[in-house]
Amino acid sequence: MWRLLSTALLLLASASTGAEGQQKAVVSLHPEWDRLLERDNVTLKCQGPQAEGHNATWWWRSGTLLSNHTSSYFIALATVSDSGEYSCQTSLSERSDPVPLHVQAAWLQLQARRWVVQEGDPITLRCHSWKNVPIHKVQYFQNGRGRKFSHQNSDFHIPRAAGKHNGSYFCRAMIGTLNVSSDAVNIVVQALPAPPTSLGLPVLFCLLLGLLFAVDTGLYFSVQSDLRNSLRNRRNDNVTWSKSPEDKQEQSKEIV
Repeated sequence: MWRLLSTALLLLASASTGAEGQQKAVVSLHPEWDRLLERDNVTLKCQGPQAEGHNATWWWRSGTLLSNHTSSYFIALATVSDSGEYSCQTSLSERSDPVPLHVQAAWLQLQARRWVVQEGDPITLRCHSWKNVPIHKVQYFQNGRGRKFSHQNSDFHIPRAAGKHNGSYFCRAMIGTLNVSSDAVNIVVQALPAPPTSLGLPVLFCLLLGLLFAVDTGLYFSVQSDLRNSLRNRRNDNVTWSKSPEDKQEQSKEIV
């Protein structure tokens, strides 16, 4: 009974290890913006290992399996209905993490390469117009306060992100005589993880202290032992001398 149970557990563990060791597929956007306006074009690419002679790829949008089976999924003239979370899988990969795609019917859209960044990473914001119509007097706002103004359309670039760059961002621009704004989007700047503490020096220090304590203790007991032996030897060396009978007789003759 126990043998069968242990065998089953081993099989289960090996199966679990094999599944965990399988590579995940990765979805990438080209161009890389995940927030689009209607009539934009975008290509989603799936990267993952394939079995020899079997190059099929499976695509999902918000959990629904799509009919496309190629490694690239092209969306031409996007509509709001194309919004969703896209994932893919190849013949030898696990299913990828979902990648969001948001398509909006509006004049302007604020775009960024990433909405969650680490401290020290660059932030690039782009004010994108519907069908790329020319815009001017472009302004970028953070938490309601103006951060950048340009007469022509230009990106807003932050070389090194910091905690002060957290917040809600949107852009505003003129299209002809029309003053329009994008929706606000949050940018999150994450603090860098604390560097791992090196255990080498503390462990070495503790070992050194332990060694010194052991040596000191050994020396203490060694000195105590030597002192006892020295006292014992001194007691043995204290011998009482007594005169022999002949010496006593000679002494009495001298006295007489």
